[in-house]
Amino acid sequence: MSQDWSRRHFISAAIGTAAGAAMLRPGIAAEPDDPSTVRTPHSAVVIASGNGLAAVRRAYELIGQGVDPLDAAIAGVNIVEDDPNDNSVGYGGLPNEDGVVELDASVMHGPTHKAGSVASLQKIRNPSKVARLVMLRTDHELLVGEGALRFAKAHGFAEENLLTDKSRQLWLDWRERRSEVDAWLPPASQPTTQHSRLDWRAAFTYGTINCLALNERGDLSGVTTTSGLSFKLAGRVGDSPIIGAGLYVDNEIGAAGSTGRGEANLLNCSSFSIVEMMGRGMTPVEACMEQLRRVVKHTERRLLDSAGRPTFGLTFYALRKDGAHGSATMTDGEKQVMYAVADGAGTAARPSRPLYSGK
Repeated sequence: MSQDWSRRHFISAAIGTAAGAAMLRPGIAAEPDDPSTVRTPHSAVVIASGNGLAAVRRAYELIGQGVDPLDAAIAGVNIVEDDPNDNSVGYGGLPNEDGVVELDASVMHGPTHKAGSVASLQKIRNPSKVARLVMLRTDHELLVGEGALRFAKAHGFAEENLLTDKSRQLWLDWRERRSEVDAWLPPASQPTTQHSRLDWRAAFTYGTINCLALNERGDLSGVTTTSGLSFKLAGRVGDSPIIGAGLYVDNEIGAAGSTGRGEANLLNCSSFSIVEMMGRGMTPVEACMEQLRRVVKHTERRLLDSAGRPTFGLTFYALRKDGAHGSATMTDGEKQVMYAVADGAGTAARPSRPLYSGK
């Protein structure tokens, strides 16, 4: 019997017999100030990033109707992908520096341990649906660019312009403000004092939705979808479509995902690490916090402030097989970072635990 087989089945057996206990095996202790870390094993739970309240509500409803947790999670994030007022994903997502919306997404199905992803996908508003088809209908895991678009069209997806008037105006504002020496000028009605090279830096945003789902049988799945870093270089791919970085699911342990600076996440394989740490005994919040510390340790100096803290945002989300869940974020500012939860108690926003306090 291999050590890996023995480890996984030991964890699975421990989880299956824990019924309402506060730990899976010695070393996994519930955090007393976080009741969300104690759950009845195999009760349905869905969590997501803070922009996912509608998503978790919909996914939880579908799981209650017997829908597979992956299909339920995808249906949940489709609400956000279709929302033109959310500039971080899908239709209305902020474009690259050329004004073109490029979308990334990944899905992972716990029971089969299969995954699918797309990156730099243009003209298709629901990349999560295309990623699911990559998982189901190909022998590949990741399709990118023009190839991903042709694959989507082959399966009946219609091309459309994803740049809404709102996202177009935000892109134009960025183009007009990013330099004082180029030919892009703001409207004549706008004071020239606002046309500063420093202004455009504030326009960069990281926007994503991650959703993780657990059904009553104890099966896990997850999805991450994004339009990526606003005004990125054409072809830039972040962590969201990369299995092990923006998303990872081990059906015998748990699932994890992320939002925030993709480059920092890619360099640390964060979602995989968080799941592995939960398998070794950490609670979801503990695993997310430890991974943030690893990211800080490996961050290059130009991305650190004078106190040695990263100047970028990064938030992790984790869902354990027994239903325990949690989130941790790099820095809490004036507005507390939240994540969305749907379970038997209803739908609610819960605070992510900050590594650093920015208040």
